[in-house]
Amino acid sequence: MKHCVDCQADIAGTWSRCPLCATPTTGQPTPSGFPDVPLAFSRRRILKILFLSSIVVILGSFAAQLVFDANEADIGILRSLWLGITAMWLVVLLAVRKRRNVAKNIVYLNLAVGLICVYWDYLTDWHGWSLDYAVPIVLAASIVALVITVRVMRMEVGEYIVYSGLTVLLGLTPIVFLVFGWVSQPIPSAICAAISIIALVMMQVYRGAEVRHELAKRLHL
Repeated sequence: MKHCVDCQADIAGTWSRCPLCATPTTGQPTPSGFPDVPLAFSRRRILKILFLSSIVVILGSFAAQLVFDANEADIGILRSLWLGITAMWLVVLLAVRKRRNVAKNIVYLNLAVGLICVYWDYLTDWHGWSLDYAVPIVLAASIVALVITVRVMRMEVGEYIVYSGLTVLLGLTPIVFLVFGWVSQPIPSAICAAISIIALVMMQVYRGAEVRHELAKRLHL
C-alpha cells in the first residue's frame, strides 16, 4: 500500500502523490477502493466527428476559393478558416482532457487568442485582419465547438452554464465592430453574431428552465 510520510497515512490505489498534501508517496500500489466510473462519452467518437467536420470545412473552402476567391490578394474569409478549425480542435481537446471548467477555459482561450491577434495586427502596421477575420472566426468556432462538446459529452447544466453564457456573449462583440465601422469585411462578424444569437435562443428554448434554476442557485436568488 502507498504511504505518505508527512501525513503518516496509508493510501489505497496507485497514487504517486498524497491526495492531502501532494507529497510523493512510498510503497507499492494496491487496487483502489473506489470503482472505476466509465466516461459518459466516447473520446474516439468526439475526435472522429471533429476530424470529419474539419475535412469537410477544408475541402469546402478549397473548392470555394477555386470558384469565387481565386483572384483575391488579401487574406479573405475562405483563407482564414484555418483559424476556426484550430479553435475547434483546441476547444474539443481541452474538453476531452480537462472535463471540469471546460467553458471557463474556453473563455480564457478566446480572450487570449483575440488579444494576441489584435496585438499582432497592431505590431504589423494594422491591416485590420484581426477584427475582420481572426476574432469573429475564433469566437464563432468556439461557440460551435462548445455546443457540439456539451451535446456529445452529455454535460450537466451546472458544469458549463455560466461560462458558456459568457462565451456566447463574447460572440456578440463583433456587433460592436459593425456598429462603429471598425471592419472592412462585415461577413465574418455578421456570421459570428448570428451564431451567438442562435445559441442564446437554443439555450433558452431547450434548457431555459434549467438555466434559470442554475443561475438562481448560483446568485442566491
